[in-house]
Amino acid sequence: MVSANHSGVTLTVGTKKGLFLFHSTRDRDRWESFGPYLTGVDINHATIDGRSGRLFATANNAWFGQTVTSSDDFGVSWDESKSGPKFGDDSGRVMERLWRIEPGRENEPGVIYCGVGPANLFRSDDNGDSWHENAALAGHATRDRWSPGAGGLITHSIVLDEANPRRMWIAISAAGVFRSEDGGNSWQPVNQDLKNILAKYDEKAEKYPEVGQCVHHLVHAAGKNDRLYAQTHWGTYRSDDGADSWTDITEGLPSDFGMSIAAHPNNPDAAYVMPLQGAEFRAPPGGKLRVFRTSDAGNSWQPLTNGLPQEGAFMGMYREGICVDSLAQAGVYLGTNTGQLYASADDGDSWRLITANLPPISSVSAVVLD
Repeated sequence: MVSANHSGVTLTVGTKKGLFLFHSTRDRDRWESFGPYLTGVDINHATIDGRSGRLFATANNAWFGQTVTSSDDFGVSWDESKSGPKFGDDSGRVMERLWRIEPGRENEPGVIYCGVGPANLFRSDDNGDSWHENAALAGHATRDRWSPGAGGLITHSIVLDEANPRRMWIAISAAGVFRSEDGGNSWQPVNQDLKNILAKYDEKAEKYPEVGQCVHHLVHAAGKNDRLYAQTHWGTYRSDDGADSWTDITEGLPSDFGMSIAAHPNNPDAAYVMPLQGAEFRAPPGGKLRVFRTSDAGNSWQPLTNGLPQEGAFMGMYREGICVDSLAQAGVYLGTNTGQLYASADDGDSWRLITANLPPISSVSAVVLD
């Protein structure tokens, strides 16, 4: 059970050298830090399961391999998964990295998902003690056309439809967005109007193929609707029909490249991105650390700068580097690959630096606990 002193907002911050927790009351005025936990381990993503209060992390160790690890006492003690996620001995695949951990829906106790590289999806029905691989993705008919991005061939985004318990989406770099309407028994590529990055450099490459798009991050808009937002290697996009089609909403941003996107928790028209200056440099354009917010579903973008450095800022951000909490006036959180952690308690209008001294931050997740 979650103890009373953990009520409020808790951030789980995965870094290249372990996991850190930051906690505040609901006013988000002062932050207390805890950790590091799992020291020396590359924590690609961590989150607190709001159903149970259990803390989960994808732990990647260069010497001892990969595991999903969990804690029921906010990092005081840890339990590793007893089996997996891992590929079968006859699969011909070797596990390279565990990426995202995603708790199931409120009415799915014990269900946890994990995205891995090389790209596939694993599911646990017993709170992470055991895992099974998604066979439909493992043998997908388009798999021979999937290709690795800079981080490898990875399943990095897992989006569950809260209105339809059989529908979910994943994003794979570099294969694109896939949707399942039957709980993961089959998958349909849904990449219409998403541009193929190869066509940016090779005029002979197909611009809108069925698969092969380098999607960097995928999120669902607030509410029980069919709206999704995606940040890709070549543009920012919105879908209003569950990914049947996509609309390019990059206009108004200083770059068509970025790694992450976050949706406002209560307003389906609002989302946040931090553009980067191309794949080669991956730093804020002009050395200005700016988060951009749309309040009209991508028709326009507003730079949010109050409290963020506006000169000499050449840090980058990974695909899980920006997130929101679920409070009415959203908290927005930003972690950089040079160890700065920023927080906003007013929908992004103003920002404050929580810490500047962490290892490179791979992910930031927020949960509100009562």
